[in-house]
Amino acid sequence: MKSGRASRSIFEHQHYDARFHHNRAYPARGVEVGVLPHEHVEVIRGGAHYFYAGGVWYVPRGPRYVVIAPPIGVYVPVLPPFYTTIWVGAAPYYYANDTYYLYRGPAQGYEVVNPPDEGAVSTQAPAGGPPTAAPPVADNLFIYPRSGQSPEQQSRDRYDCHTWASSQSGFDPTLGGGGVGAQQLDDKRVEYHRAMSACLEARGYTVK
Repeated sequence: MKSGRASRSIFEHQHYDARFHHNRAYPARGVEVGVLPHEHVEVIRGGAHYFYAGGVWYVPRGPRYVVIAPPIGVYVPVLPPFYTTIWVGAAPYYYANDTYYLYRGPAQGYEVVNPPDEGAVSTQAPAGGPPTAAPPVADNLFIYPRSGQSPEQQSRDRYDCHTWASSQSGFDPTLGGGGVGAQQLDDKRVEYHRAMSACLEARGYTVK
């Protein structure tokens, strides 16, 4: 009897998100927790403090934290470990836990945005490939965590190293042609890869 009550309690406090075949379970909004997940990001907007982890958003409530819908316009450095890509025309949106994100470039990251018109949404990429997309980890680099880093930590490290490598090399693989002239392209790409590899290796990854 006791385990049945516990199972019902867990079920009642979970939200199963099946939109766009996302098919993931999250804590329901309004649920309170005593401790935040270890791998969380703090975001300050308008003087308010928000916490983000695994696609779930929290705000402080006394000594505890309550699960909320994120404010529109807030930015985060990484997507949730699990997300679904949808398309509005040629623009990719990233969806998880009833929240939509748009990539705004390496300097800003991902913005929480209003839901697009569902009549304009497609789950298939446009023919010919998109003009914009999520930032690649790095061209042709294969990265393996050596220290059991969580998916969210891996995403944060990749983003941080991408930002640093772009600033060091002047090459940004999220831009057409890397944002450099054709004559510089090969050399700048090599510099970016070298900087990206050095950054990730220093954070406990094997890079090939």
